Amino acid sequence: MPSRTIIVGGVAGGASCAARLRRLDEQAEITVYERGPYVSFANCGLPYHVGGVITEEAKLLVATPRLLHDRFRITVKVRHEVVAIDRAAQTVTVRDLETGGEATDRYDHLVLSPGANAIIPAIPGVDLPGVFTVRTVPDARTVRAWIDSRQATRALVVGGGFIGLEMAENLRHRGLAVTLVEKADQVMPPLDPEMAAPVRARLEERGVVVMLGEAAAAIRSEAGALHVTTERGAAVVADLVILAIGVRPETTLARQAGLALGPRGGFRVDAQMRTSDPRILAVGDAVEVVDLATGAPALIPLAGPANRQGRLAADIIAGRSGAFRGVQGTAVCGVFGLTVAMTGASERSLARAGAPAAGVVRLHPGQHVGYYPGVRPIHLKLLYRRDDGRVLGAQAVGEDGVERRIDVIATAMRLGATVEDLADLELCYAPQYGAAKDAVNLAGMVASNDRNGDAPALAWSVADDEAFAVLDVREPGEWAAGHHARALHIPLHQLRSRLAELPRDRPLAVYCAGGQRSYYAVRLLRQNGFDARNLSGGWLSARHRAGVDG
Repeated sequence: MPSRTIIVGGVAGGASCAARLRRLDEQAEITVYERGPYVSFANCGLPYHVGGVITEEAKLLVATPRLLHDRFRITVKVRHEVVAIDRAAQTVTVRDLETGGEATDRYDHLVLSPGANAIIPAIPGVDLPGVFTVRTVPDARTVRAWIDSRQATRALVVGGGFIGLEMAENLRHRGLAVTLVEKADQVMPPLDPEMAAPVRARLEERGVVVMLGEAAAAIRSEAGALHVTTERGAAVVADLVILAIGVRPETTLARQAGLALGPRGGFRVDAQMRTSDPRILAVGDAVEVVDLATGAPALIPLAGPANRQGRLAADIIAGRSGAFRGVQGTAVCGVFGLTVAMTGASERSLARAGAPAAGVVRLHPGQHVGYYPGVRPIHLKLLYRRDDGRVLGAQAVGEDGVERRIDVIATAMRLGATVEDLADLELCYAPQYGAAKDAVNLAGMVASNDRNGDAPALAWSVADDEAFAVLDVREPGEWAAGHHARALHIPLHQLRSRLAELPRDRPLAVYCAGGQRSYYAVRLLRQNGFDARNLSGGWLSARHRAGVDG
């Protein structure tokens, strides 16, 4: 008798599992139950459909039930919800959401891919017409229709993460005035604060009103508008409200069936994606994974890991070997022409995990050589383990070439690379694409110099410590445009002849505009007996820090 696999939920994890399993086992019976109207759609494209960048809804549909049946002989039943699992009998109870009727179906293997649900705050008025989440194609359709039918001109976005920023951009693209409310003290909470500062600045440059440290407390409808009050008493009037606070794993079935959950509230699975019942596997946003940087359990709802998990689950069902090795959280977001990307740990995530303090360097290389027209900075932050130099994570913000650099670092991390390995990578170079020393190479070099003591890196908070003297080695015009209040000013080209002006009784924190000239100065000073260290990222990083501190 052919093996029978039931998959609960489509989209990334479930659909990829079904298609992979058919490629491995032509005889298997495969049925996918999806409670929504679409089995496989590009939910990452939903904000861009709302904004009119993706004009056709059909473009968001990755695979239809007809395609999956005709191409892979997979039975797909949309608008069918699995409401119960009988583990002893190896059956599921399925409810037809159109008719309300229920039926029982048998499985040899069950794959749970229920995804995650949008977090809805328990506040008055959250269920009013005009308050939306954007998780499905019908959600996007409803928001578009609301904007068109009401001729909406004002929107409030609650939440400053990936979806919140993408929604803010796309609503502005449609001409709406947008206010963004974020409970944290920064936008894009996965970033470290100073890396988020340029993102906030870009939002405000493009007309988005950003309210940080605020949370929606109540919503009421009055005179055809939505009046939102925040916890601090601020008031915002809007024609629609988008809730983009985040998601939580959908684990109702797992709890009812007695499957084990992990400490973060998601499915607990082994390296083969098996739950506590070996006949039941789980994939996607509801699954707890291992954070590769910290080793801690994590919920990381990203399409890439969900696809890989679905593929692995199919391999295991088909009798093949394999193991899921964890997640780095590699992600990217576009914000009004600015690209924000990250992989691995941040300083905040390491602190939450109780991990030892990491080595941290910041730099601002151009995306290509300076002599080629159009050079733009990439604000790059790299974290690494001090004991062995292993790369722990990176964050980058810029207008061009950002995602390429983070992808390179993410790949290197997956292979266990050190900062010395980054410095030694051989990467593409032509004037319009990069430099002979690529931004990734430079990050590795700066971190290597920090690690080996050639140019120890300091965070800008040290500049406020009276135990350090501060030295600015920029040119007079740069100094005049702004400098640290306690800094001595000696331009780099005068430094050798003015060493006698520097104190030797305490360490020197040295800075320039971006870090290169201060590196030269630190090498000069250390070879002349000074305890000199490099303020990482230079005055540009100080300005980003100032953006955090207001």
